[in-house]
Amino acid sequence: MRRLLYCVLPIALALSGCSAGYDYLQTASIPPQPRFKDTKPQDFGAKHPELHPIHGIDVSKWQGDIDWQTVKASGVDFAFIKATEGKDVVDPKFNEYWQRARAVGIAHAPYHFYYFCSTPDEQADWFIANVPKAAMRLPPVLDVEWNGESKTCRTRPDPATVRAQIQRFMDRLEAYYGKRPIIYTSVDFHRDNLVGYFKNYHFWVRSVAKHPDVTYADRRWAFWQYTSTGVIPGIKGPTDINVFAGTRKNWNSWMLAYSKDKDS
Repeated sequence: MRRLLYCVLPIALALSGCSAGYDYLQTASIPPQPRFKDTKPQDFGAKHPELHPIHGIDVSKWQGDIDWQTVKASGVDFAFIKATEGKDVVDPKFNEYWQRARAVGIAHAPYHFYYFCSTPDEQADWFIANVPKAAMRLPPVLDVEWNGESKTCRTRPDPATVRAQIQRFMDRLEAYYGKRPIIYTSVDFHRDNLVGYFKNYHFWVRSVAKHPDVTYADRRWAFWQYTSTGVIPGIKGPTDINVFAGTRKNWNSWMLAYSKDKDS
């Protein structure tokens, strides 16, 4: 059973981070039947992602044309949608995706892929210029991972520099959008830079071979990306699938804080 600690202040404050009091989120004890197929399924043992009732996807231009109504009908509860990258890239599908997700009632949030070859202010300016407040039903996401395949930016700053840049970028987004960002990360990047830090932030972790309890032993997580080879009706090709840490009741309470879209 996975438990995630949240503050028990009024929920809008709790989700922006606090230090006093906790409310336990815990998953159901009886796993349902698998909701989605997977072309390369992983055996997670007793802690299978199907224990978590809330499933979602993350998408970018590589998913092509998406039938969002079919995606919704398949049981997808949320979508993280790529918006920007570095200081000068916008995902060409971003505006279409968030508007269509919104139209069918899928909770959604934009994410930014961080490059360590430009400053956090340059990247925050770019994100803010291209992502309207109305594009967020959930908080914005900062995607931080090593980018070894990049042809233009393979820089790996020292951990203190990494953390300072992350903090500056997130502070800028929180000040503008009024929502504390979620941090998405991978096992190696987390190990190199984030262990023991950012405890007042929600984490979305990638762990496709083992349960996050193994790969992120010290980290409480809100979202778990458990496969990159999922099969989602309405999307052609493999798709990342994620779960929320808590029950549906937890999810409904969590969403309540973001039930009203802000003006563009």
